[in-house]
Amino acid sequence: MTRRSFLFVLGSSRPDGNTESLARAAAEQLPSDVEQTWISLARHPLPDFEDQRHDSDHVRPTEGNTALLLDATLAATDIVIASPLYWYSVSGQTKRYLDHWSGWLRTPGLDFKATLAGRTLWGVTALADDQPVVADPLVGTLNNSAAYMGMSFGGVLLGNGSKPGDVLRDTEALTRAKTFFAGETPAARFLWETR
Repeated sequence: MTRRSFLFVLGSSRPDGNTESLARAAAEQLPSDVEQTWISLARHPLPDFEDQRHDSDHVRPTEGNTALLLDATLAATDIVIASPLYWYSVSGQTKRYLDHWSGWLRTPGLDFKATLAGRTLWGVTALADDQPVVADPLVGTLNNSAAYMGMSFGGVLLGNGSKPGDVLRDTEALTRAKTFFAGETPAARFLWETR
């Protein structure tokens, strides 16, 4: 059995925000032997993605933030996209990270899609709206990305919060966080039906 290794990709523009707090609450429940890597896209920004499909071959990055994120992505059995809900989808930093997947798919010798196939993609997000349906585009982005890559989709853990620390008062989200990575949380779109 492969030892699990979680990569938490933090897509917020501010440190210690509601989304990160919710992700850390869920991560606290992981067994102690599960490796955790946390990378903030604000602290390790990626360059804009340049689509070179028809111009030249992509070259594997060997240094800088792009290499850091590529290597961490390839090493993880579980990738957690922790992005606040910005304009109904993932943050710009998170979208840029996913855009780089397009280049990694076309990098000779990388076998990016085959390597990620069978692994699990998760999402964690905080939103200020009390209607969870507004997060459907974010959920769809992650679900469709997982499907395209042949990955399992673990779902999205939703929490409510706008000001820093708000999500720590969302007792329902914190309760769901306790079992989220065990796969016992229902699909994100059904999480808020009791509200």
